[in-house]
Amino acid sequence: MDKSDKKAGASPLNSESLSSLEQSVSTPNYDRGAISPGIVHIGVGNFHRAHQAFYLDQLFNLGMDHDWGIIGAGITSSDQAMRQRLSKQDWLYTVVELDPQGDSGQVCGSMIDFLPVDPQLLIEQLSDPAIRIVSLTITEGGYFRDEKNGEFNRNHSEIVYDRRHPETPKTVFGILLAALVKRRHHSLPPFTVMSCDNLPHNGAVTQQALVGLAALQSKELASWVVSEVSCPNGMVDCITPATGARERDLVAEKFGIDDESPVVCEPYRQWVLEDRFPQGRPQWEKVGVEFVDDVAPYELMKLRVLNGGHATLSYPAALLGIEYVHEAMENDLVAGFLRKVIEEEVFPILPLVDGFEPHGYFDKVRERFSNTRMGDTTARLCIDGSNRQPKFILPSIADRLALGSPVQGLAMEVALWCRYCATNDEAGSPLQLFDEKGVQLRQKALLTRDEPLAFIELEAIFGALSTNVEFAKYFSESITSLWQNGVMVTMKNYLSLGN
Repeated sequence: MDKSDKKAGASPLNSESLSSLEQSVSTPNYDRGAISPGIVHIGVGNFHRAHQAFYLDQLFNLGMDHDWGIIGAGITSSDQAMRQRLSKQDWLYTVVELDPQGDSGQVCGSMIDFLPVDPQLLIEQLSDPAIRIVSLTITEGGYFRDEKNGEFNRNHSEIVYDRRHPETPKTVFGILLAALVKRRHHSLPPFTVMSCDNLPHNGAVTQQALVGLAALQSKELASWVVSEVSCPNGMVDCITPATGARERDLVAEKFGIDDESPVVCEPYRQWVLEDRFPQGRPQWEKVGVEFVDDVAPYELMKLRVLNGGHATLSYPAALLGIEYVHEAMENDLVAGFLRKVIEEEVFPILPLVDGFEPHGYFDKVRERFSNTRMGDTTARLCIDGSNRQPKFILPSIADRLALGSPVQGLAMEVALWCRYCATNDEAGSPLQLFDEKGVQLRQKALLTRDEPLAFIELEAIFGALSTNVEFAKYFSESITSLWQNGVMVTMKNYLSLGN
């Protein structure tokens, strides 16, 4: 059956078709025409649409907070492509929760507009007093942090441009700052800036970028941003694979909807937020969002166990030719490696969180990884290691070394990443390296055949770990074994330790 056959009986998704869709899919029970904007979201990708926008749609379905509609926005060509797809559907899209017990579908209607990609249009929209929250999913690497010290990178070429052209900026933070300045000039209160990216202390990192750019204009402006612009920290969680033909066909076949840009996700989502919204916020707690005084312990658990766990299983799985995450969990070596690293090296350095039991949390993580309906690929998890490893793996290594604790398993994870960066998998099939530092990573990884420490000497990625003797010892042992003995033998030897 070709694509046209699969979609022959499916209804194109738009406002007019909502009432005629199959009963197997849920649709908004509210009048979308009565929803007014309160949020601009920058970076409308799959995660946002399955997470923040989904929570808001649920809230609207309860008859609450209809003055908090989302206006989508972005600054890249991919944002424009998403806008083009969703514009044909009146900004509607289908969210499918992939559950081994049975998939469920819901048409999400919380987005009521999506701006063309134009910085000046975005600044104008952000200057509207109705906009009280600006949320972001701009990827972990989009915050202009200096890789060596974690500080704001004032010398980045795009930041230099925005410093020189504050009224016609190109970056997200230049646009936010220009809008804040405009609101201040008109005596309008500043909006809250809410990051929904997977970053430790994402609110603090967001404020760092805003203040850093403001300081390049004036100390007084930077001080105003610090005192007046709230950037709450938040922890977000929902595994959301990329959308392709498989997902579009699924929505057409199962729910009878011809949707150009559906979202599939797991039947699990979590959102923990600091309640710092001076201009108000939706009543997200009514639909399961947790508001706490300090997000950090929740965030640390998630980043180290779930995101770190993804990295821990993805590189050995990819090297062994395993395509899907659930298949990796069915492999005794990969699943055993994941369990041993997390339980023996990560758990001991995590703070205790009231009502949050780490072993129970890890059991749930492994259950989520094992979801056979997800179709999440190990290749997706291997993308952008130079940005992800310093956030999800290297901090655990640094914390253990500071305590004088061994890091054999975590160092092996780094060695597996290195081996992945080098060339082919164990069967000789080429591995695609999607990373902004891909060329440099591959060059250094190949050198480790003869110079085991060449890879971790990348100071821009490893920082102080690049010269740590203990880390170097464990890494050298692992990468040498991977080259000489292969992935399976190296992992078997590690798993036999202590048994």
